[in-house]
Amino acid sequence: MDAVAERAAEGGAAERRREQRGWYFYDWANSVFSTSVLTVFLGPYLTEVAKAAADPEGFVHPLGVPVRAGSFFAYSVSASVLLSVLVMPVAAALADRTGRKKPILGFFAYLGAGATTGMFFLSGDRYLLGGALLILANVAFGAAVVVYHAFLPQIALPHERDKVSSRGWAFGYAAGALVLVANLAVFLGHESLGVDEGTAVRICLASAGLWWGLFTLVPLRRLRERPVAGAGGGRRISLGGGGRQLLATLRDLRRYPLTLLFLGAYLLYNDGVQTVITQASVFGAEELGMEQTTLITAVLLVQVLAVAGALLMGRLAQRYGAKRTILGSLVAWTATVGAGWFLPAGAPVWFFALAAAIGLVLGGSQALSRSLFAQLIPKGKEAEYFALYEISDRGTSWLGPLLFGLTYQLTGSYRDAIISLVVFFVLGFVLLARVPVARAAAAVGNPEPDRI
Repeated sequence: MDAVAERAAEGGAAERRREQRGWYFYDWANSVFSTSVLTVFLGPYLTEVAKAAADPEGFVHPLGVPVRAGSFFAYSVSASVLLSVLVMPVAAALADRTGRKKPILGFFAYLGAGATTGMFFLSGDRYLLGGALLILANVAFGAAVVVYHAFLPQIALPHERDKVSSRGWAFGYAAGALVLVANLAVFLGHESLGVDEGTAVRICLASAGLWWGLFTLVPLRRLRERPVAGAGGGRRISLGGGGRQLLATLRDLRRYPLTLLFLGAYLLYNDGVQTVITQASVFGAEELGMEQTTLITAVLLVQVLAVAGALLMGRLAQRYGAKRTILGSLVAWTATVGAGWFLPAGAPVWFFALAAAIGLVLGGSQALSRSLFAQLIPKGKEAEYFALYEISDRGTSWLGPLLFGLTYQLTGSYRDAIISLVVFFVLGFVLLARVPVARAAAAVGNPEPDRI
């Protein structure tokens, strides 16, 4: 009987590892959208397309509203974030109540991949097409990620989640770096390929969509559905009910104040993380006088070292616990951002050192936050709570840039602006330190983590 139980346990572990390997590949699939499309290529290119369509005063008129061509990309991103707030709770509720996570993941993944691939046709003055495809792709990206996150508590035992989450992030950063290198080769060598610069950018955008769609096949084949008690029942879910669903999840969250405390800490320090990522290139260009090639090389360096950082911090979490490791990463973030104030202008080597430090703590702090949050979610509501996690991430992402912008406006110094972000890491550290992880996990009915 013991031998039978042992074989069953081994078989279960093997099946779980197979699912985990399949799960990693969705990070591998979709991360190229964040890196090549949103971070590097789409913003400048869509801005040029909008300028080609602008009137003599520099305005375009989507839906009859006058918008400066230079602001069209930013407004499109904002519109996609606002729409995500309605779509993600609906996708999450459907996933939790029906138990059919794979079809929902596949639907949104291929919707986003198709929209991204369609950016190949973004040429001339088709700025409205570009805005529509960006909104569609970014909304689909967010909805698919919510469902993807919700698989983590199902495919990994509590003691495995830090390692599994860290490997997923590492896969994503590795794919982002690999595809970005290929895209840059196409972009920089467009003349030898016989295409103009705009066509090269469109090829890079479309290739990210094709990559996303191709590798999504792996998790869809390997992940398994879990039965849900009462699946298919309950009230009807619709896009118009997205706000109601979000409010229902927030009301439920009030029953778990310790989970809410963690979420508050995450919102603060993650906002600091996201602002450093988005504003580092502005700081490098405007304050330190870095060339575009230096900035792109720094982005690649961050991507590569984030792989090693995610794996390293995953190992540290296995030894010291996720909470302690995240707290350590916040100390490192504070020191890194503080060091940015002292960087000399016109010295790329020091800027690369800053990028290296960011890369080493970036992937791990994000991966371990995901796995720690997975310990604090009640069973059967994984997708709904991860929808709130993603909405919180996107919905508060304006706080850091606002502080950065206000500080620059008041002081005229990007050095002061970058160091102002330390407040997010300090406050996030203070709140996270107050989260009793063992009690928080027990409060939602989960086993106490082996290490905290």
